[in-house]
Amino acid sequence: MRIREIVKAFESYKVVEGSYRIWLDKNESPFDLPEEIKNEIFEEVKRIPLNRYPHITADPLREKIAEFLGFEKGNIIIGNGSDEIISHLLKLFEGGYIVISSPTFGMYDFFAKLEGIDLVDVPLDERFKLQNVENYAENAKTIFICSPNNPTGNTQEREKIINVLETGAPVVLDEAYIEFAESSNVDLVNEYDNLIVLRTFSKAFGLAGIRVGYAVASEEIINYLLRIKPPFSLNALSMKIAELMLDHYDVIKQNINYIIKERNRIYKEFKDYAYPSEANFLLMQLNAYEFLLEKGIVVRNLSGRLSNHIRVTIGKKDENDELIKVLKEFIERF
Repeated sequence: MRIREIVKAFESYKVVEGSYRIWLDKNESPFDLPEEIKNEIFEEVKRIPLNRYPHITADPLREKIAEFLGFEKGNIIIGNGSDEIISHLLKLFEGGYIVISSPTFGMYDFFAKLEGIDLVDVPLDERFKLQNVENYAENAKTIFICSPNNPTGNTQEREKIINVLETGAPVVLDEAYIEFAESSNVDLVNEYDNLIVLRTFSKAFGLAGIRVGYAVASEEIINYLLRIKPPFSLNALSMKIAELMLDHYDVIKQNINYIIKERNRIYKEFKDYAYPSEANFLLMQLNAYEFLLEKGIVVRNLSGRLSNHIRVTIGKKDENDELIKVLKEFIERF
């Protein structure tokens, strides 16, 4: 039954509950907003008429993001998390199947099954790089490229992305973790009408709790998305908080630099087991999930091609110190 396929696709998202001390499993920022920024948010929230619907297409935030990135408002669409935008994109284009390159973000597979769309998997090579994706473009409804890739942490080469774009097939470039990487490919939207770039406020901005994502694409694609997207899907509170945090990007940048420094520190400690990363997490070839859990540390347990691997979110220094200590104990013991 189709419902069984959908449930199976979502199995890896089971929630771990309990009184654990350190949570490094969801790629969240370890930093909450500073008190002074929260106070500013609370003052702004007082002015929001909660008896009224928010802007139907979240235009105030669209304008703010467009200014931040150097695009026009017509190039931006806002979603209740980037997951919402993924679900709408699968309704937008013609074609027989979607293309992914595993191991990658599981929600592409989930939404494909939910929509009853066939899926073609062109696995990443041994270095987790794209290979021959363009060969499957002719009948593709959408091609998904995640860069930096979740859960491997590496970026994809710009030349490879351009090769896929040159096929003319719709390409969704998921840049959820791009703030932790050296460079972005969002500028390619100006050259390729078939490119949609996904971004989020959940990772670098530390706003996973308010569920705001967005896409950058040609005005034509954005206009089509706005026609099929339910109105008022982003609430007024989330919209205002995201707007305000764009005004405080200096704080976000400090947090990003902190996380990158800690990421590099952990990588050096476990370079025989960890893969290079340009995200806020590290993939490690260590079957240490249960051992860490017993010590009160929650990380992401992986399966399939990455069985016996864990994905570790970068936390604060004291959390990372504890992780390093426990992982060294695991390596010495096993």
